[in-house]
Amino acid sequence: MLLIPGCILAAALTVGIMVNRMIKRRIMQHLTIEEATWQYIFINAMQGVPISFCVVVGLYWIVNTIDIIEPLVRIFSYILFTVIILTITRVIARTISGVVDMQIERSQQRMPKTTLLNAILNGIIYAMGILVVLQYYGISIAPILTALGVGGMAVALALQETLANIFSGLHLILSKQLRLGDYIRLSSGEEGRVTDITWRFTTIVPVGDGNMVVIPNQKIASSIITNYSMPRHDIVIKIPVGVAYDSDLQKVEDVTLDVARQVLTALNEKLDDNRQPTVRFYNFGDSSIDFNVLLHSARFDDQFRLKHEFIKALTARFRQEGIEIPFPIRTVIKQNQ
Repeated sequence: MLLIPGCILAAALTVGIMVNRMIKRRIMQHLTIEEATWQYIFINAMQGVPISFCVVVGLYWIVNTIDIIEPLVRIFSYILFTVIILTITRVIARTISGVVDMQIERSQQRMPKTTLLNAILNGIIYAMGILVVLQYYGISIAPILTALGVGGMAVALALQETLANIFSGLHLILSKQLRLGDYIRLSSGEEGRVTDITWRFTTIVPVGDGNMVVIPNQKIASSIITNYSMPRHDIVIKIPVGVAYDSDLQKVEDVTLDVARQVLTALNEKLDDNRQPTVRFYNFGDSSIDFNVLLHSARFDDQFRLKHEFIKALTARFRQEGIEIPFPIRTVIKQNQ
């Protein structure tokens, strides 16, 4: 009794997989469109639809042409409706998620594209699809919603910390305090580049692609955050230097700026009117005239390599130019009594 329907479903599924692969291959070969377009979003949302379509055709064939008992006809009818609704739901969910992501990318004040945001949108859409399926099955939705409302209060009391992390993550996303790729430092000492904001945790990776740090959203929302990527991604790096008192300060400034420009150019840092290196003398020290070199870096975690290369290059150039970087010394004068 089930052999023929099973063979039909297997054949329909096989044909659907082959057609889906063929269409995807053709699209990738002949269609060249940007990812941030409506066409790309729609094509991406329609992936897998040929498989569902072939399964629907197979189920329709079984229900309307093959003589099987009434319970099996009802079961196959339920499966047919479920496949149709879930296919439509999946296409809608993918399309809405793609549109939201595209609008986020185009927005001037970009909201973070995170796992949490997509999970909430998909959860709402799939929940609506499941309710439609249950209604078709003859299952009343009202008692389910009532039970969910009453049970939700108990769940909220039992999962206070989890819910606090979820709403803290939503607050971080909607307030635009954090974006993916931002380099942050918390008041508790953790720092790194934000890689994702999930329903419970925010993950950051320290400089140098170190071990991932997982922090609860609630802790981030209640911490003092220093975001080195806002309002601009570039940062100003201050490097203190000291030269001997008998140095020609104009020559020191010219040599230092020349070395700074060479290092910035070698590291592919952009040099425009607002990002030029500067030198500022600020103190007569015990053994040197002190000044700061101010350099611009496009990314926070590039500062360590920039400092490394600049200090090496400046030391070599000062030695070549005869500019002395003195040791910390003091002159002690003893008075005769």
